[in-house]
Amino acid sequence: MPGSGKSTVGRHVARQLGLPFIDTDHIIEEHIGCSIRDYFETQGEAAFRDVEHEIIDEVTQLRGHVIATGGGAVLRETNRQALRDRSTVVYLRSKPEDLVRRLRHATHRPLLQHGAADPLRRLRTLFDDRDPLYRRTAHFVIETGRPSVHTLVNMVLMQLELAGVVPAAGERGARHP
Repeated sequence: MPGSGKSTVGRHVARQLGLPFIDTDHIIEEHIGCSIRDYFETQGEAAFRDVEHEIIDEVTQLRGHVIATGGGAVLRETNRQALRDRSTVVYLRSKPEDLVRRLRHATHRPLLQHGAADPLRRLRTLFDDRDPLYRRTAHFVIETGRPSVHTLVNMVLMQLELAGVVPAAGERGARHP
């Protein structure tokens, strides 16, 4: 979901693992030459989702990276399949009530600009639509609640370590996933 901490937590997880971090929204903005918000307004959501699909197809073919995608990446079956088959997906599950608190001052969230009079309602609708898709795509689900970024990073790393996806903290210098 928008505001769940994908980019922030992903960046910290990558740093802990000594891996490059990729934020697909940043790559998309470089590709389209403007902000996602502006692209949404001028070209529409369908055109944005086409570009997003191209980028997700490219980055999921890379190995040894931590990737954060935009919240709507799961809307296309081909994206869900690429993410699930080519990577290990961690869903940072955030309730709409927590998200509205985090995003109350955000002006760069295009989907929250529509229906901005009631952002909680918009987030609840997004959550209801997307939560089943996130769950189908994810290998791991972590309830974010209100913990600190540090705690969330540790929760993600612990899940990945327990599953054998990444080496334990003491072994990380020896090998990479």
